[in-house]
Amino acid sequence: MTKPAETALSRRKLLGVFAGISMISAAPVFAGTTGYLKGAGNIRRVTLRSGRTGENIDTIYWIEGQYIKPALEEINYFMRDWREDAVTNIDRRQVDIIAASHHLLDTNEPYQMLSGYRTARTNAMLRRRSRRVAKSSYHIKGMATDLRLSSRSVSQMVRAAVACNGGGVGRYSRSNFVHMDCGPLRTWGR
Repeated sequence: MTKPAETALSRRKLLGVFAGISMISAAPVFAGTTGYLKGAGNIRRVTLRSGRTGENIDTIYWIEGQYIKPALEEINYFMRDWREDAVTNIDRRQVDIIAASHHLLDTNEPYQMLSGYRTARTNAMLRRRSRRVAKSSYHIKGMATDLRLSSRSVSQMVRAAVACNGGGVGRYSRSNFVHMDCGPLRTWGR
């Protein structure tokens, strides 16, 4: 992906999510998430598009136990708060949840990202418009993403995200999207 100015499960299931991509290998383990990514595969890829900015990203961000810094920087920029053009480091666990849930859905269609990182000011503005926006949203911390797929239902996306067992999953059926975050395990919505 280039910048616009440059161009007019259960934990066990998560371990095997990437097995169909390539051979199994050990991956880094984050504090407090024992075994979360161990054996997740040799290659991890994220494919997203943003209707807000018109940008797309399709990148391999992890190979054979190593995160690829330039790919993560691309993801950070892609998932920026587009309202303020503000970038933060997106939590790597969040990127893994996006990639793992997408893999479980077995589709070539990229996730449509509705919201990634938000500044506190953007979050406060959205909170004034909707009581469904959390005051201390994980979006502010670079730990949440709101996603949609036209080829899969909200229920299918929720099941895939829950199978990752990596954090919170919110079902927003009326608005046709799923919230995924790498915070505490929990579910909500209808």
